Amino acid sequence: MPIRTNRGRTAVYRRLWGWPLRSPRHLATALILFSALVVVVGFVIPNALGPRSTANPAGTTTPAAGATSGGNQIGVLPTVTTSPLPTKAPSPTPAGTSVPVDLNARLAADGWVDAYTDYQPGKTTKEQWLDGLKPFTADELFPRLQSVEPANVPMVIEQAVTAAKSFPDLAEFEAKLESGKLVVTVARLPEGWRVQKYTKVG
Repeated sequence: MPIRTNRGRTAVYRRLWGWPLRSPRHLATALILFSALVVVVGFVIPNALGPRSTANPAGTTTPAAGATSGGNQIGVLPTVTTSPLPTKAPSPTPAGTSVPVDLNARLAADGWVDAYTDYQPGKTTKEQWLDGLKPFTADELFPRLQSVEPANVPMVIEQAVTAAKSFPDLAEFEAKLESGKLVVTVARLPEGWRVQKYTKVG
């Protein structure tokens, strides 16, 4: 029969609340039931609500990582305005640029070629021939001349010494001999202009 009076309901509630306190067994049973209820509620409620949505709220947008809306944003490079580079100035004149022939270089070449071709068999010794070349010859070249047989050197110059190339510290001259062409390289050394190299062509 349903309980219709407040006194009857109060008696029923008092009996329910007092039941766990009647004995230790009732108290242990009540704690176990309460713990089970908490666990069930902890699993059931999240599943009932469904997974939390991570989508952006309506009407909001996330700026792209590569957006260039401003130069102060973290991870965004500022826009750089490039201007045309100024016209490159002409490079300075290199040291090897051709220059007018130095008079001392020409004199050294003339004197060396004259001494090189000035050998008379029976009248000029090899030592005399070398002595004539020494004032115009670099020290590094002189040992090579000592191994040359003067009798095999052409004696007739068909053309005067002419400048082929000229640089601040180096000059190249050519002389036409009876058996071809002689190319002489003269270098500016601490002791002055000296023949550093020679080559017979032809």
